[in-house]
Amino acid sequence: MKNKNYILAILAIVITISSCKKDGEEITPIDTSPTSHSVNVPDFVNNFALLGPIPIPADNPLTKEGIALGRKLFYEKKLSGDNTMSCASCHAQELAFSDNNQFSEGITGDLGDRQAMAIINSAWDDLFFWDGRAVSLEDQAFGPVVNEVELNTTWPEVEARLQNDSEYPELFKKAFGTKTIDSVLVSKAIAQFERTMVSFNSRFDRFFYGSEDIFTNSEERGFDLFFDKAECVHCHSGPMLTDFTFRNNGLDATFDDIGLGKVTGLASDEGKFKVTTLRNIAQTAPYMHDGRFATLEEVIDHYNSGVDSLSPNLDEEMMHFTEGLELTDQEKVDLITYLNTFTDYTYLANPDFSDPNK
Repeated sequence: MKNKNYILAILAIVITISSCKKDGEEITPIDTSPTSHSVNVPDFVNNFALLGPIPIPADNPLTKEGIALGRKLFYEKKLSGDNTMSCASCHAQELAFSDNNQFSEGITGDLGDRQAMAIINSAWDDLFFWDGRAVSLEDQAFGPVVNEVELNTTWPEVEARLQNDSEYPELFKKAFGTKTIDSVLVSKAIAQFERTMVSFNSRFDRFFYGSEDIFTNSEERGFDLFFDKAECVHCHSGPMLTDFTFRNNGLDATFDDIGLGKVTGLASDEGKFKVTTLRNIAQTAPYMHDGRFATLEEVIDHYNSGVDSLSPNLDEEMMHFTEGLELTDQEKVDLITYLNTFTDYTYLANPDFSDPNK
């Protein structure tokens, strides 16, 4: 009898709800899918033949929910073994998401063996880290968690922490349609956030692409040097101020770190490292893969005094530098003054990239 009364009650509720709907009116289901997002990129990038719009992988489209989750995870200390460090610990926004230490310190106090690279316009890259060992932003985001001298934990441990958090399961459901958290989705979310981190609002951009007459005499002289006598443009070209290649720029006659060669296994790649962007270069000291140069002055002196001609696999473009550049003191000042025009102060303070937990 109780079961019969229960069934009748349910039917009454259904009938009541149905009667509230106007005749012929369809009930539209609530759309819970994530909201598509596009990044505002200037025309001089979109229309540049070798670049174009941001390349987005088919299996990880940009969404507002995914980007917000990735931003939160970028600053999340639960991704480290002792809950003290996050991605942002070695990639600080005010430093163009780089580290001003020669080598970053992990949670155990151990130091890495390469300088932490800046995160700037990484969406257009196809290989990551100084040696190119990661083939996507998702791949890049995966590695530091389990690296013993970085965040030094395991993915099962991280997944469990996030799964037991009061916020994350619902955030993952909004971004990816599931409350089940795993390393793949964590990496995808961080990659989505990093793809939005674009920087195209420097004085260089306004001068070169916006045709604004805003350069000082020293900056204009530095501009001319960059494209001519100093020959920087051979490796640092286009809107990204990099050609995305790997080169040996004549630092050493012998290598303690063989760079790309360790990844490819090719002797011809030994001593080659990623050509980094010069965007925000004034904020990303120290310089080179091992952070050996503390200042831009030291970097210029390396090329001006002549690169190591005995360095194996010395890049062809570096052959011009074996005898030095013969830059005068004033020319070096002018070149550095020009390099400072690559600073995008809006990027360094953009609230969309800052810690959402503060």
